[in-house]
Amino acid sequence: MPAAASSSSAAVDDPHLVRNTCILAHVDHGKTSLADHLVASGGGGLLHPKLAGSARFMDHLPEEQRRAITMKSSSVALRYAHPSTGGPHHYRVHLIDSPGHADFCSEVSAAARLSDSALVVVDAAKGVRVQTHAALRQAFVERLRPCLVLNKLDRLITDLLLSPDDAYARLRRILAEVNSFCSALRSGSYFSSLLHDDDGRRDGDDEDEDAFHPHKGNVVFACARDGWGFRIDRFADLYAKKTGASKANLLRGFWGPYYVDKEKKAVLPLRKESTGSAGAEQQPAFVQNVLKPLWKVYQRGLTPNSGEWMQRNVVSVFDLKVSPRELHSKDPKVSLHAVLRAWLPLADSVMEMLVECTPDPVAAQAFRVPRLMPERRVVADSDSGCASIVAEAERVRSCVAACSTSTTAPVVVFVSKMFVVPYTMLPSKGLNGELLNHNHQAQHSEQEPEESFLAFARVFSGVLRAGQKVFVLSPLYDPVKGDAAASGNKHAQEVELQCLYQMLGQDLMPIDSVAAGNVVAIQGLGQHVLKSATLSSTKNCWPFSSMTFQVSPMLKVAVEPSKPTDLGALVKGLKLLNQADPLVVYTVSQRGEHVLAAAGQVHLERCIKDLQDRFAKVQLEVSKPLVSFRETIQGEDVGMMGSMKVEQRFAERSTPNGRFTVRVQVSRLPSALTKVLAESEELLGQIIEGGCSQFPHDGDDSTATLRHRLIGAVDSELEEISEQVEKEKLDRYSKTLLGYLQRIMALGPSHVGPNFLLLPDLKSSFGVTTRQNGRKGILVSSRCHISERLGFVTASDAESKIITESSERKTSTDSLDYEALRNSVVSGFQFATNAGPICDEPMRGLAFIVEPYIFADSSDVITYSDDSIFTGQVINAVKEACREAVLLSKPRLVEPMYFCELTTPTEQLGAAFAVLGDCQAKVLKEEMQEGTSLFTVHSHLPVYESSEFPEKLRKLTAGAASAILAFSHWEVIPQDPFFTPKTQEEIEEFGDGASIGPNLAKKLMNSVRRRKGLHVEEKIVQHGTKQRTLAKKV
Repeated sequence: MPAAASSSSAAVDDPHLVRNTCILAHVDHGKTSLADHLVASGGGGLLHPKLAGSARFMDHLPEEQRRAITMKSSSVALRYAHPSTGGPHHYRVHLIDSPGHADFCSEVSAAARLSDSALVVVDAAKGVRVQTHAALRQAFVERLRPCLVLNKLDRLITDLLLSPDDAYARLRRILAEVNSFCSALRSGSYFSSLLHDDDGRRDGDDEDEDAFHPHKGNVVFACARDGWGFRIDRFADLYAKKTGASKANLLRGFWGPYYVDKEKKAVLPLRKESTGSAGAEQQPAFVQNVLKPLWKVYQRGLTPNSGEWMQRNVVSVFDLKVSPRELHSKDPKVSLHAVLRAWLPLADSVMEMLVECTPDPVAAQAFRVPRLMPERRVVADSDSGCASIVAEAERVRSCVAACSTSTTAPVVVFVSKMFVVPYTMLPSKGLNGELLNHNHQAQHSEQEPEESFLAFARVFSGVLRAGQKVFVLSPLYDPVKGDAAASGNKHAQEVELQCLYQMLGQDLMPIDSVAAGNVVAIQGLGQHVLKSATLSSTKNCWPFSSMTFQVSPMLKVAVEPSKPTDLGALVKGLKLLNQADPLVVYTVSQRGEHVLAAAGQVHLERCIKDLQDRFAKVQLEVSKPLVSFRETIQGEDVGMMGSMKVEQRFAERSTPNGRFTVRVQVSRLPSALTKVLAESEELLGQIIEGGCSQFPHDGDDSTATLRHRLIGAVDSELEEISEQVEKEKLDRYSKTLLGYLQRIMALGPSHVGPNFLLLPDLKSSFGVTTRQNGRKGILVSSRCHISERLGFVTASDAESKIITESSERKTSTDSLDYEALRNSVVSGFQFATNAGPICDEPMRGLAFIVEPYIFADSSDVITYSDDSIFTGQVINAVKEACREAVLLSKPRLVEPMYFCELTTPTEQLGAAFAVLGDCQAKVLKEEMQEGTSLFTVHSHLPVYESSEFPEKLRKLTAGAASAILAFSHWEVIPQDPFFTPKTQEEIEEFGDGASIGPNLAKKLMNSVRRRKGLHVEEKIVQHGTKQRTLAKKV
């Protein structure tokens, strides 16, 4: 096995000589080709340079090679000797290649979490695409230092046939677009609730400066397929030696509106932007001194018998080492590529950029720790021992921030994902030549007979050793709650590690220890880590924050074995797949179906193939996609305000014993407010669950940030409709929405969803008491817990708003447990929002105003003997009242939508539009790519139509068109799923409704109901003929 490192132990490495970087890009922009050349240069023999660019070394899975796309993140340890080092020290670079397809965004998140920097690759011919934005956003979320690689420059010369001036304009436009997006990220437009610390910027960022600029050295111009690339400092150094000008001045003038005055040997600003005949002497320096020579080499090098010219004008001038066989090859491309690789080696330029422009682990972890391990505010009793626990946890956090490699420092490791390796692929011998007992383990393991789970991890503090015992901490672990929280569940487990491996692409090299700042594969955690976890040598350690994924698993299918006897093997295989893929979600439905959720069609196909070939090894029957929907009610903002004058009807339900009655009114929340709630579910969970023992704090107050975002969402909604509504109505609507934010008792479903459970406004409700059948009912008071946590009301204000229980309540209802009653109301709300009345799908964007009343017991009312029975009755009454309130308010289905970026040749544009129309897509825009015959079409595509979309597109366009799908948003279907003609106009148009077919909403509702086994109103006989009785006449 080739070794990428001369030292067998990583523990002695200086973290200042380590770089951890991942490659992020849109699909087919050249990530893996770039990785090939870096591996060939610094891999110590892992890949021959002749194969670099075409071997796809990091794509070692057969499915990756077949599809020619990366599906799994993989790491390789490289060595690089920087020219300025001057000594025997080498830099260790952990390079992680990640997928570019939107379906595998979880692999990108896993790679980004273990990295300190990112190589963002952009195709110079295609420009910035949707996944380029996703890559930059992921780098910003994880606080990585990005560097830019403008790839495929050769296509500007050979395919697009651009002149140097046009190519320069194209490159400037791409660079400006990338910088503009980065500026929007820094300004707080994206994920502002996640990434605020001190001044809201990452260390070293200046909002007034561009993130990428060639004179900074963080931009490489490259052709990864042919293995050449450069930074402008190479040409600046060349011309400085040739002309005697200052290299620093040349470096700043080689990009932008500057030109080189040969007589003055100075860089001067351009007086004209045009480069016509009058301004030929004032061409930009990058065009005159970089692109023109490169264009000339390409144009002469692609002509027959160009070897002599290359030898005389390039090889001899720059003293290059090119073999005569390649230089005088009959194929001019072979000669050209060999000369360019020797003249402008890609690997050297990229490695220099990584060493000079990206931080080492010591510097990176100092400004990444607020994101990785958010600071907690702890308020607890000093006598409980909490102070010592918090002090040790803060010491551990400080060691992570300092990237301490001391042997006495606590060991902290983060596992970003689990990946599967066959036992036959594990090294058979250890460091000292001893035989490793993998085969024995495989024979005696019932759960993992052929596959071994390894942890894809990074050490953030201390020195991790093979055989060491560590604690596996789940994201829900809280050290302040003590051993009681860890002993009764799986939030903290003590595990002995088996082996440590240095990852070399597909190969693994055993090591005995690894120091902080290095990436490592760990064996022995297969039974203890499901997807990700924090490892620590002490239990007094805060777990790392959860990773964020750009998309969620929206595409669901039900799987079952072709042979019923293989059901056990399928269940085991599904559990292994659920552990091996960070984004897969495996559940069992109420009907007993085994449901597999994936991010998209390509992701689903790979999961099914892995199930059949690796994990379950049985033939499967896969259902049609089970698309998730949401339920809401009709209501536009303007219409909602118009209906505020009229009091809406309440849905009312009572318990069978008559002691409890609940009235529920529902209204629809603004779309912007619903979106903020949906995006902030993780942060809401931390705020709600944190309480007084654990309070998230990321520099600036995250709670205040979220509060401002919610208020900003209300303001933006009001501003959007301000021109259509009178000021009086607008003020009333604003007061209502802000009042909602001050009366939030709970969120749902799952206590963090985008639905409100609101306390009644006593001014507009029926009051504190009500009467029913001659009996007096008292309103059950409660506190607005969520509004308190979010800071919309203070605890003292909440206390003052709670109604003091009257003497009647104390005397007549003192046997009731009011806290249990309030919990039952919240539970009923959770059940209702988790399964709506249309087709048992979760609700979205609704505010439920609930008024629960308790009535005094009397002799003529049936009494109850068990509190649990009454609790169940209350939960059911609240649930049914909420569902009935939705049915009374014109319910609507909400469908998920994909953003579709479709690329097609001009001749297939009509066929592509036909496919989009057939799949009910909404076209946003179409534009022609400059210098090509390709069109790019942006559209929104319903998720339920996406399963057949790729096949239809492939057939109708003969494979010429391609599309990228990424989840975009939720969209309300305007049709009423329960539509029946009622008004005179509707009856005149549709008759009694018997002859009209179901609308789109009803079709989707019936399909979901039929799948879930719910009642479906449909005709049994669809196309029957009337029976005739033939009479026999005599």
